[in-house]
Amino acid sequence: MSDVQELLPTMAAAAEEVGALLLATPRPAPAADLAGYRRAFDALEAPAVAILHRRLDPLRPGTPWADEMETRLPESGEVWVVDAVDGAVQFLQHLPQFCVSLALVKDGEPVAAALHAPLLGETYLAAAGAGATRNGAAVAPSAKTDPQLAVVATSHPPFLGATQPEAAEPAGRALTAVLPAVAAVRNLGPTAWQLADTAAGRLDAFWEFGRDDANLLAGALIAREAGALVTDVRGRPWRAGAESVLVAGPGLHPALQGLLAPVSR
Repeated sequence: MSDVQELLPTMAAAAEEVGALLLATPRPAPAADLAGYRRAFDALEAPAVAILHRRLDPLRPGTPWADEMETRLPESGEVWVVDAVDGAVQFLQHLPQFCVSLALVKDGEPVAAALHAPLLGETYLAAAGAGATRNGAAVAPSAKTDPQLAVVATSHPPFLGATQPEAAEPAGRALTAVLPAVAAVRNLGPTAWQLADTAAGRLDAFWEFGRDDANLLAGALIAREAGALVTDVRGRPWRAGAESVLVAGPGLHPALQGLLAPVSR
């Protein structure tokens, strides 16, 4: 067992403890303005982050934590990329799609990941070179080859119009290109969880335009370890800082890349 694989039980326990806290937390009325949303988010996040620090810091003493909204990864060394309430918008809107997302990143690459959805009672885990599981059972991507049978998903980075307006136009063109070619397009909440569900074949593919490292790193590792192809829309291996992502099983990936590559800027 590798040293990063040995981290997974504690990462899972940490994510599940935060999940239990979220289930026990009364949801406030949806905020009417940005200041109210920020207050509600901070009140929700602070106790969850405290649990994660208590659980994770002893695993890698001195390892820094990346800022969730402005994730900057060091070129070398390790860093925790953590989202205690991945899908906070949904949580605060009284929607069910949220999870806890944890990733340990080394030299710019995710090497250990844990995702926990408390309402589903499900936990995805992966470590570099050790495969991916959901609730202890190995997962694998869809074996479909016909896009017309595919249920695919997409999303966008937070506050896309304000932070990455250049990504909005290709995101719109992509939806126009993909909709006629597949059975259905969905957005099912936290980006990391959608990547993990693609890893497990629940979704047949996922794509996104824009830089979104904090929301992609954990799910990207789970998808890779499950055997999905994780690239940008031009087919290059996805890495932190990439301006797009495409995740699919080997049978569907070429067709979806053919649809998405022409609309990229």
